[in-house]
Amino acid sequence: MHLTPVILCGGSGTRLWPLSRKSFPKQFVPLVGDRSLLHLTLERVAPLGGPVVAVAAEDHRFLVADTMRQAKTPGTIVLEPVARNTAAAIALAALHADPASDLLFCPADHYIPDAAAFGRTVKEGLDAAGNGAIVTFGIVPSFPSTAYGYIRQGTPRPDGSLQVQKFIEKPDAATARQLLLQGDTLWNAGIFLARASVMLEALQEHAPDILASCRAAMEAARTEEPGSAAPGTLFLRPERAAFEACRSQSIDYAVMEPHEDVAVVPFSGQWSDVGSWNAVADLSPADPQDNRVQGQGWVHNARNTFIHAPHRPVVALGTEDLLIIDTPDAVLVANRACAEQVKDVVARLEQSHASQAAFHRKVVRPWGWYDSVDAGERFQVKRIGVKPGASLSLQKHHHRAEHWVVVRGTAQVTRGDETFLLSENQSTYIPIGEVHRLHNPGRMELEMIEVQSGSYLGEDDIVRLEDTYGRT
Repeated sequence: MHLTPVILCGGSGTRLWPLSRKSFPKQFVPLVGDRSLLHLTLERVAPLGGPVVAVAAEDHRFLVADTMRQAKTPGTIVLEPVARNTAAAIALAALHADPASDLLFCPADHYIPDAAAFGRTVKEGLDAAGNGAIVTFGIVPSFPSTAYGYIRQGTPRPDGSLQVQKFIEKPDAATARQLLLQGDTLWNAGIFLARASVMLEALQEHAPDILASCRAAMEAARTEEPGSAAPGTLFLRPERAAFEACRSQSIDYAVMEPHEDVAVVPFSGQWSDVGSWNAVADLSPADPQDNRVQGQGWVHNARNTFIHAPHRPVVALGTEDLLIIDTPDAVLVANRACAEQVKDVVARLEQSHASQAAFHRKVVRPWGWYDSVDAGERFQVKRIGVKPGASLSLQKHHHRAEHWVVVRGTAQVTRGDETFLLSENQSTYIPIGEVHRLHNPGRMELEMIEVQSGSYLGEDDIVRLEDTYGRT
């Protein structure tokens, strides 16, 4: 039977702030070497079947498309107009799929280094899925965690899996220790396997209103190609109004807990949902004092301290039980016992309208990136990087002029009726209201410095006339 991996790419980006943010959640952050958790997930599921279906927020569409291009796993990206939790996301994917196909639902932000062991475990659940069960994969617990829900295993099934006896909410510390000692419970990883038709039948039985909203949205869905951002990949946009009417609920509450025919297959390999900075710290080796360092961190007379410092030297002197996370525009210093409270801090930043709650100084775009280096009254300075062969939209601004200086590569500039090339150390000026476009015709990344000046410098002062990425 054909297996289709479905990657659930939702996430608010709060638990790993300030590295992860609302506009750039943790699944897109290069946490393991130079690869993101989404990239690793795509590589992990690629041998199991395809093409991949990803369900993602509209605002993250080019981040997902670019990662799929890098991982060489083309497929369809179903774009949620608004966030409606995992039940709706799974319903969209099941409605899109062939009813006879087996769907493997995987969160995009899990770390499972042994891909081969994961693949073998998934295959152990295929018979149960083929017999009409919804299969969940439970992680053999290694410590009494209070951060995860638990699954109590029941009797063995003829298909080789185990019947789920009960789902258990995230416990307190004493209950978690008791569950671990019992030996019959697994961590709930939120990874599911089911025939598309079976998942739709379960949604119809337990959450018919969610399924009806998603069905209406998918019946009026439209497709779009992301252009050069991800050749071979399609955007699928459900109809907005119908999807907005959908109730928000997790698949656990909507289907898994009330459904009768649920099987579990244990997975004993290394697994983490990388749900806190403590979990990120555990990905790095420890020194004899239990310190862990990523990047340019230095520890002296410190114990149990984690430093994430990719950009500059950060020194911890005489510290104990600390998390120190350094980014260009925000720094987090937290006691390791308070790692789960980071989301509360982000909520306070949002209430005070701090831009760092949602956005990085460096912003990813489908054509490349820009980094806001400096700003003041009536001016702003940006570093801009454009991928080889990529173009910004043909555009104009009503309130600002721009000076461009090329510092690396070659730029093809359209300014009004003229088009010309600029090489390193050359510059040009774009007056207020002038139609213009920047293109990289070369084989290396184009980098330039942009100085904006004018009465208003917001990103919404862009009138796009033509755009490769469908943003006009």
